[in-house]
Parts: sequence; structure tokens; C-alpha cells
Amino acid sequence: MREILSELERWRSRGDRIAMARVVATRRSAPRPVGSKLIVSEQGELAGSVSGGCVESEVVEAAREVLAGGEPRLLTYGISDDLALSVGLPCGGEIDVWVSEPDPELLGELAGVVRGDRRAVALVDLDAGTERLVRDGEDEVADELIRGGHSKVVELEGARVFADVFGPPPRLLVYGAVDTADALCAAAHGLGWHTIVADARGRFATRERLPNADEILVAWPEETLAQVQPDHATAIVVLTHDDKFDVPLLIGALESEAFYIGALGSRRNQERRRERLLEAGVDESTLERISGPAGLDIGAHSPAETAISMLAEIMAVRAGRDGGRLRESRGRIHAEVG
Repeated sequence: MREILSELERWRSRGDRIAMARVVATRRSAPRPVGSKLIVSEQGELAGSVSGGCVESEVVEAAREVLAGGEPRLLTYGISDDLALSVGLPCGGEIDVWVSEPDPELLGELAGVVRGDRRAVALVDLDAGTERLVRDGEDEVADELIRGGHSKVVELEGARVFADVFGPPPRLLVYGAVDTADALCAAAHGLGWHTIVADARGRFATRERLPNADEILVAWPEETLAQVQPDHATAIVVLTHDDKFDVPLLIGALESEAFYIGALGSRRNQERRRERLLEAGVDESTLERISGPAGLDIGAHSPAETAISMLAEIMAVRAGRDGGRLRESRGRIHAEVG
């Protein structure tokens, strides 16, 4: 929803009624993940996407009908002989789309949650057509859904409910204010991630050197980790080649819930780091969490290429994939991640 927030708030500010279409379920290969949204204003403006263009026109028409006084509705789109040349999904998948006109007050609450990077879940009753927002800490069942991080259809009190989960974007913590750090931040911004670069050397950790970083910290490793508090939605990359930075940062990272821990450097540097970490008391099995050398094997040289290599590996780990070539894969192309 972050990508449609500015349009949503602009339309709300002028008092427009707004219809929202949500992808509530997918089967096989689908062009957009569950939770994807498209909004339509009463003036006919559009923002967002539920299918990458495959069935957008049909969904927009349904949204206009809802704004004209129609009931909320659950639509299913796939591909068949009848639809193949008109409305359908050429990728061979199937999606369920819920189209409704959320209460204006609820839309305002949703916008506030997204703008403030808060955790919450919108519970949409697909049978009754009602919707309510539950914030983190207000309800045990809702809290469990929020912690799961995945939007999905569930059964609550005998009703089919779409749990639309909201939370802050994934975070990328980079230690070492080198050229690759800013390239990583620039690439991560394209994914909507929040980026943090830290370095104990103030002359390197500057806005001039790191124009794409959301946050810049001049801090030693222990202080950095204390400030950032890495969680299950945080990836950590170490770009320094100095034991006094690398070792304490990696030890702290291994004690965190970070879903990815990577370290740049040659295989020789990785072996040296490994020996230092073992000497510091880290056991062999724990060291397996460190991806080093970080990145996928794409022959990267420049900072931008290296950043793409590392970010691709981070995305693969987050999605539970191995990062291989799609043409050699037999599984689903698209992954559902929280």
C-alpha cells in the first residue's frame, strides 16, 4: 500500500469516495502477490495494480460499479478458452480480488498506519462485506496474524476473513561507509526498503558520500546494533575489512533475529573472519548463518554490480529460494514473503 499512499491521501483530502481492490488469494503463477492493491477515485483516477495489467480494466469497472452503489464483491480471474483473448491471466495463474468501498475513516486509519510504519491488520469479512482495523497489541489473534507477516484468507469465528497485514518495510543495515554501501542503498530503495549505513569513522559516514541512505550512524558496532535492534525483517551486510569492526558486528548480528547476515570480501578474508569468530566463542553451526562472500555469482566488479549481486541474494534468502536461474527451476516463479 506504500506505493499508493500519496494518491490515497490526495484523493481523501479533496473528499473523494474511493474504491479499493485487493488480491486476497493466488493460485499457481500470479503476476502480483497477495495484498496487492488498486484504488479508484470517484473521479476515475487509478493508482496501484492487482495484476500488472492483465485484468486491470475489468477490476476498474467493478470498482466503478461499487462506487455507483453496488455491493462489495469477490472476483476470480484465471485463464480459459473464452477469456484467453479478452480478460484473463496469460501466465496461467488464478487470483481472487476483493473489491469494496472502505469507510473513509478506515482509509484514514490505514493511511496513518502505513505513513507511521506501524504494525496492524485489516480484517475483511468476505461474507458480510465488513472491515475493521486492529493495531498491534490490541488483540491476541490479530497479533498472531501480524507476527506471521503474511496477508491471507483465514477463518475467524466461522467467517471467511481476509487478513491484510501492514508493517514497516524491511530494513537493510550496512556497516562500512564505502562506495558499495551507497549503491546498496540505491538498489534497496527500488524495493521500498529502509536503509541504514553505519561506520565508526565520521569522515566516511557523511551525507555527501551516502546520498541514498535513509539513516547514517557514526557508531561502533555494539552501539550500532543497540540503536538499530535488528529483527526478523532486517538484513545485515558488513562491508569493512577490519577485525575491530567485523568481528563485534558479526557476533552481535548472529545474536539477533536478522533474516540475512552477509560479509563482503575475498575467500581469504572470510577464512580470517571465521577464525576470529571461532576464537571469540562462536560455534561452527552458528557461523553457517553468515553468507560470505556475500552475493550471487554474477561476475560483479563495480559497486553497482556488487550491490545487485548482494541484494539478489538477500531477496532469495528472504523468499526461501536458492537464487538459481529461472529456466532451470520447476517451482513457482513468484514467492509470497512477509
